[in-house]
Amino acid sequence: MSSKENCRNELRTAIRQLSDRCLHPAAKWAAEQLVGIEQDPAKFTPANTRFQRGSSSIRRRFRTNEIASATPLTPIAGVSYVSTPVMEEDEAVDNDFYLLGKTYFDCREYRRAAHTLRDQTAKKSVFLRNYALFLAGEKRKEEESIELTGLGNSEPTNCELVTIEIELSTLRKNGTIDPFGLYLYGIVLKEKGNQNLARMVLVESVNCYPWNWSAWSELQALCSTPEILSSLSLSNHWMKDFFLASAYQELKMHNESLAKYEYLQGTFSFSNYVQAQIAQVQYSLREFEQVEVIFEELLRNDPYRVEDMDMYSNVLYAKECFSALSYLAHRVFMTDKYRPESCCIIANYYSLKGQHEKAVTYFKRALKLNKNYLTAWTLMGHEYVEMKNTPAAVDAYRRAVDINPRDYRAWYGLGQAYEVMGMPFYALHYFKKSVFLQSNDARLWIAMAQCYETDQLQMLEEAIKCYKRAASCGDKEAIALQQLAKLHRELGRFEEAAFYYKKDLERMEAEEREAQNMVEALSFLAEHCREMKRYEEAEVYCARLMDYGGPVSFHSFYYLDVSCGFAKEHNSSFQRS
Repeated sequence: MSSKENCRNELRTAIRQLSDRCLHPAAKWAAEQLVGIEQDPAKFTPANTRFQRGSSSIRRRFRTNEIASATPLTPIAGVSYVSTPVMEEDEAVDNDFYLLGKTYFDCREYRRAAHTLRDQTAKKSVFLRNYALFLAGEKRKEEESIELTGLGNSEPTNCELVTIEIELSTLRKNGTIDPFGLYLYGIVLKEKGNQNLARMVLVESVNCYPWNWSAWSELQALCSTPEILSSLSLSNHWMKDFFLASAYQELKMHNESLAKYEYLQGTFSFSNYVQAQIAQVQYSLREFEQVEVIFEELLRNDPYRVEDMDMYSNVLYAKECFSALSYLAHRVFMTDKYRPESCCIIANYYSLKGQHEKAVTYFKRALKLNKNYLTAWTLMGHEYVEMKNTPAAVDAYRRAVDINPRDYRAWYGLGQAYEVMGMPFYALHYFKKSVFLQSNDARLWIAMAQCYETDQLQMLEEAIKCYKRAASCGDKEAIALQQLAKLHRELGRFEEAAFYYKKDLERMEAEEREAQNMVEALSFLAEHCREMKRYEEAEVYCARLMDYGGPVSFHSFYYLDVSCGFAKEHNSSFQRS
C-alpha cells in the first residue's frame, strides 16, 4: 500500500464517501491531496498537469527529500504500512429519503433534514441525521451567544448533545456504529469535557477509516502534550504521517514537523496544503525569506486562495512590505471579504500604515465571523498596546489564551502589557509562560531578561542567564551580547565583559555594519587591555577607534600614545634583562 496509484484510488473513494455525508472540509482536503500527487508521466495531458506546474519551482528551491520521491511513502526503518480496506456502502431501501435529507442538509435546513431521516436505519442516514442535529444545536448556540451578549457570563451549550450521545453510545455498545458515527461521538464527548474517552473513540474512528481529515483534526486538538501524542495506538496508515506532521507543528516540535512534511513531499509533491504547512513551520522558525517565496508561488498557482494567507500577511508586515501587503489585502477583499482571514489581512495593512483604530475594527469584524479566531485576538491585543489601551489589550490576550493555552504570543503580549503598567512580577510570570512554550525564540528570553533588570526587581544574575539563552537561540536583533557585556561590566567582571564585547565585535564585523555598539566595545577593550598590560592589543583597538571622529578620536589618540609608550618601555626592559 505504498504506491501513488493506491493512494489515488483510496482518496477518490474517500472524497465520494465524505461528500455523501456532507463532511465537506474533509472532502476538500482529500481532493487537494489527490491532485497533489504527481501524475504518471505516461498520462500527462495539459488538463491534468496545469495545476501542478506552479509547484515545481518550490520543490527546486527548497529541500524536498528526493530520496523519498524515489520510494514513495515507504516508512522509515522498513516498517510496512497497514492496508485499510475501504468500507462498503449499505444499499438500503431508505435511499430516497437519504437523498431528500441530504438536499435539506446542503441547504442548511438541519432540523428539517434530521426530521426527514428520523425513521431511517442505514448507517449513512443515521450519521447524517445525528450530524444535522449537532449542527442545528451549534447554530442555536451561536444565536443564543449573540442574544446573551452583555447579559452576564453564562455560556450557551448545544442542547442536542445529550440526545446524540445516548444514540451513538448505544450503537457503539452494540457494535453497529460506523467510523463516521465514532467521529461524531468523539466530537460530542469532547464538547462535554470527557477528553479521555473522546480520544479513545476518535482513535477507533481513524483506525477504521483513516481518510477523514476532520477526525484527525479533532484528535489533534486533544493531544496537548507530546506524552499524550505518543500514547495513541494508531494504525500505521500513510494518513498518520499527515497527522503527526500537524501535531508536531502544534506542539512546537518544528524540526520534527518539517522533516515529516518534507518526507510526505516524496509522494504529494504538488500538494498546496503541504507547501503551506512547510511555510507555517518556517514561519515559526522565523525564516521569513523562505516563507515569502513559498507563498508567492502558492498564489501564482492558486490565485484565489484565502486560507493561510493571514500568515503571509504577518510576514509582509514584519518585513514592512507596504506595496505587497496592500496588493494582498486588495486581492483577498475582491475574492471573499467576509472571511476571517481576509479581515485579518486588511487589519494588518492598516496597522502597518499606523491606522490602529481601523486595524482594530477589522480584527473585530474577523471575530464576529469566527469568535475563536486565535490570530485576531492576539493581534488585536498588539493594536491596543500601540493605542496605549492596556486594559483592552489584556482582555484580548486573555481571550486568546482561553482559546489556546499554548499560544506563546498571547502570553508574551500579557507580559508586555503588565510591564507597561509597571507590574514586573506579573509580567515575569507571563514571560515565563511564553518561554516555556517557545524556548527557542531569542526575543522572549530578551524580554524576560529586561524584566529582571527593572528597578523593582534588579535580579541581574537571572537577567544574565536569560541573555545567555537568547544568544544561544540566535539573537537576530543583536541585543543579547551587548547586554551581557554591559551587565558584566556593571558587576565588575571585566574579563567576562571583555569576552562578550569581543564576541559582539566579531558579530558586527561579520555582518559588515558599524554601530554605536562598536565604539563602545572598542573603547572598553582598549582600556581593559591597557589596564591588563596587554599593550599591543590595546594599541590595535585604539588604532581602530581613530577611524571615528569627535571625542572618540581624541581619547583613542591619547590611549594610543600612552599604550605605545608603555609598550616601548616594556620591550626595552625585556631586552635589557
